[in-house]
Amino acid sequence: MSADMSAMSPAGFFENPLRIAMVVPPYFDVPPKAYGGVEAVVADLVDSLCERGHHVTLFGAGEPGTKANFVPLWDRIQPERLGDPFPEIVHALRVRRAIERLAEEEGVDLVHDHTFAGPLNAPAYADLGLPTVVTVHGPVQDDCYRYYRELGQECSLVAISDRQRALAPDLPWAGRVHNALRPEQWPYQTEKQDYALFLGRFSADKGPHLALDAAHAAGIPLILAGKCSEAPEKAYYEEFVAPRMTDADQMFGLADAAAKRKLLSGARCLLFPIRWEEPFGMVMIEAMICGTPVVALRGGAVSEVVVDGVTGRICDDPSELPAAIAEVSTYDPAACRAHVVDHFGADTLGRGYEQVYRQLLARTTIGVGDTYELPVPVGASGRA
Repeated sequence: MSADMSAMSPAGFFENPLRIAMVVPPYFDVPPKAYGGVEAVVADLVDSLCERGHHVTLFGAGEPGTKANFVPLWDRIQPERLGDPFPEIVHALRVRRAIERLAEEEGVDLVHDHTFAGPLNAPAYADLGLPTVVTVHGPVQDDCYRYYRELGQECSLVAISDRQRALAPDLPWAGRVHNALRPEQWPYQTEKQDYALFLGRFSADKGPHLALDAAHAAGIPLILAGKCSEAPEKAYYEEFVAPRMTDADQMFGLADAAAKRKLLSGARCLLFPIRWEEPFGMVMIEAMICGTPVVALRGGAVSEVVVDGVTGRICDDPSELPAAIAEVSTYDPAACRAHVVDHFGADTLGRGYEQVYRQLLARTTIGVGDTYELPVPVGASGRA
């Protein structure tokens, strides 16, 4: 398919603003006050789309915090019920009724869903003539793969990395749009302090125990910050993290937006020793925009996000991490920030999704091998 989208639609089509129903889970505010990677991305996407002239109605929970028209469907956010199927199902029912009302009263052009259960509403939206776009924020293997396969062609899936899409090439992908952020909302610091940082959920897949081992071998303290509230997270922490910690290390806990920025901008490096197919990894671009390099294990989208040898070091084995920590201390913080500004700014997010929306609304055939997406930026393959 040609990348010239204007050839597929009548003159002036691109100037027409779209009416977008945006759906997020009910667990956190948008943008989130602390934990909430999906909510952070959606906040930037919504604002970018509004700045591009589109009309966005956001369905979720909590307090309004974006430029969209916000419709809260719960009295409060539901963070304590994350992982419980009940809020997912009830939220999907409430969203469907709210979108049906919106379509009748004001009109809607498409639905963009960021939840897990919400795409089950796609047949009902199709009856209203509305396409459903689903961003796949999580894994696409095993049970998740079977779920997305069962959704069928009524949902157009958007991958957040090339690696995620490659793991399930037969799913009905509409394209790939990397996650992004707003550079102006993040600090930049060239003078780093004497600590490495782990920032993420406490689980074996995220590897905080490997971060501790690597930091100790490199002779540098480690600050650990992130989510450790659910029973499996607490059990993992007690068995694998707590016994490894020394007096020089610090367990910070869950960092809010301000604390996260301070920790990231001051760290010598971010440790990202993942042991699973991470679909993207927002914390990597959050670190780099602060001028902080990333030391990561190869996996998931790491090689799409980090420029190996320039904005971080990608290792193939945990034994390589200590030397990488020492090496990245010589890297240029300005190069880290420039990489994110050039390739992961919020405008690329809004533009990428706008192209997906236009393609669907132009009734272009979308399927495997027949998609439009932003080209992978030069230098984003993991090499300079």
